[in-house]
Amino acid sequence: MTRDDVRIRIADIGIVPAVRTATRENASYAVEAICSGGIPIVELTLTVPGAIELIAQLRRDQPDVVVGAGTVLTTDDARRCLDAGALFLSSPGLDCEIVDLAQRQNVAVIPGALTPTEVNMAWKCGADFVKVFPCAQVGGSSYIRALKRPYPKVPLIASGGVNQNTAMDFIYAGAAALGIGGELIPREAIERRQTDRIHELARRFLHMVQQARQHPNGL
Repeated sequence: MTRDDVRIRIADIGIVPAVRTATRENASYAVEAICSGGIPIVELTLTVPGAIELIAQLRRDQPDVVVGAGTVLTTDDARRCLDAGALFLSSPGLDCEIVDLAQRQNVAVIPGALTPTEVNMAWKCGADFVKVFPCAQVGGSSYIRALKRPYPKVPLIASGGVNQNTAMDFIYAGAAALGIGGELIPREAIERRQTDRIHELARRFLHMVQQARQHPNGL
């Protein structure tokens, strides 16, 4: 799967599920549940024990799933993720060295940014998407709308504070995609292996993205 394939898949589906669990077993379950629920994209955060080994396993066992690494904070970790086969790298903040490394390996990269200056720098560095994080604390969807005015061509991923009440508003505001963690894959649902619950949440969020895109003015 090429960098362009990954970029297109994320833009098309509009949701990047973040898997952040306390055990590798729970992470494996969460990935399977979200993918079988209709979202073949996962961002496996490096806070998960054995995350890099799990990325390698998922890439072997599920080649059609877009498996990326999240919370990538150093170039060393980035290299290890790329060696494991990660199809994209995501960070909570901006590190242009990580962006440059991903570019040289022809792998999609999603750095985090918050201020207009950081958004501009991330885009100039070569980001495929810019993750605005944390959104809720700085105005939520109204902040995304404000950023889109000076940066209409920058594909923004809203992350932090995305839930069933706010998801459509973020898309209305101009977000290209949504980064969603516990609101899509609740810890309780993972621990209790409530696959049907995760499938229902996936269905709801997918529907919200589709509906908001069909009616961009919120009508």
